[in-house]
Amino acid sequence: MDASADFDPWSPRFVADPYPGFERLRAAGRAHWFEPSRQWLVPRHADVSALLRDRRLGRSYLHRFTHEEFGRTPPPPEHEPFHTLNDQGLLDLEPPDHTRIRRLVSQAFTPRTVERLAPVVRRLARELVDGLLAEGGGDLMATLAEPLPVAVIAEMLGLPAADRGLLRPWSADICGMYELNPGEETARRAVRASTEFSAYLRELIAARRADPGEDLISALIVAHDEGDRLTEQEMVSTCVLLLNAGHEATVNTTGNGWWTLFRHPEQLAALRADHGLLPGAIEELMRYDTPLQLFERWVLDDIEIGGTVIPRGSEVALLLGSANHDPARFAAPDRLDLTRADNPHLTFGAGIHYCLGAPLARLELAASFGELLRRAPGLRLVAEPEWRPGFVIRGLRELLVEC
Repeated sequence: MDASADFDPWSPRFVADPYPGFERLRAAGRAHWFEPSRQWLVPRHADVSALLRDRRLGRSYLHRFTHEEFGRTPPPPEHEPFHTLNDQGLLDLEPPDHTRIRRLVSQAFTPRTVERLAPVVRRLARELVDGLLAEGGGDLMATLAEPLPVAVIAEMLGLPAADRGLLRPWSADICGMYELNPGEETARRAVRASTEFSAYLRELIAARRADPGEDLISALIVAHDEGDRLTEQEMVSTCVLLLNAGHEATVNTTGNGWWTLFRHPEQLAALRADHGLLPGAIEELMRYDTPLQLFERWVLDDIEIGGTVIPRGSEVALLLGSANHDPARFAAPDRLDLTRADNPHLTFGAGIHYCLGAPLARLELAASFGELLRRAPGLRLVAEPEWRPGFVIRGLRELLVEC
């Protein structure tokens, strides 16, 4: 099968609605070679779920092989600041380093820590909705979806409020490298952001060493397990990952979710009539229009998918959005059902790389959706939105609303 006929991540039309293409991919088989990105596409829920947990695959291969041994070309030296930052974060590490760092970070990122943040998150959501109501509406992305998770992460890290405006541009530039086949200009922006963000955090870490506070950076400094500690680079990479991974999904679930609700007025009316549906509604919105569409994994040892042997050295693209619409796992997957009870979506991943910030994301989403449901019951769409370029991290440019 020519997978490119149904998978075109650089097409605005496909980005706007990839789900019909996913349906054809699933029907055609379990693994498809995609020449433009030189990856194997895996579209079905059972396979994606299993492979996210399969230790024959990894986010990195450098814990076992050199680039040359793995048949890969090392990244250009000028990209080094990005790779130094990215490769020391939990998302791109494998055991034993991943195990050690996740254990240490988890000590400072416990459910109790998240629960203590709940009043802060609700206050920030309330203040942002205040602004939207005062203006009678506006761009929901710029006024609520984007600033809320950035403000929460900044609060967690103890960043001065005046510096919050730096975070979103740095994050957007770094995350550009997670798209398929990023170009050289994308790489230049990511390198510059990596350099600037790293320098900023090193100064902040030095300040916290001299004068610890109640913030997460101070907690990471003192986190230890059997005498082990995070290196400064590991702390920097962890903080950047918490920002990037900790807000991109929340931003796009907010925007995509409200756009979905506006297109399903009967479901929105049911949610407005019964706010008790909100926890399940958030899960369904994350499933229905997945904010992170694809996870990449390297094949460390040969695997077989549906009779196709995928050799060591290959890369697979696990299509989360497709998996979340697989009729083999979800009843009527293309129907939005805010009361859906059986909902094992893969939006937060699975296995050792399951999203550490999932409880925080759910808290933020509950706060922002809850505030709007309570205080803007007449919220309505003003214009059909456009999608940002980019398929892996998929979201809207803006969402114009009136209160």
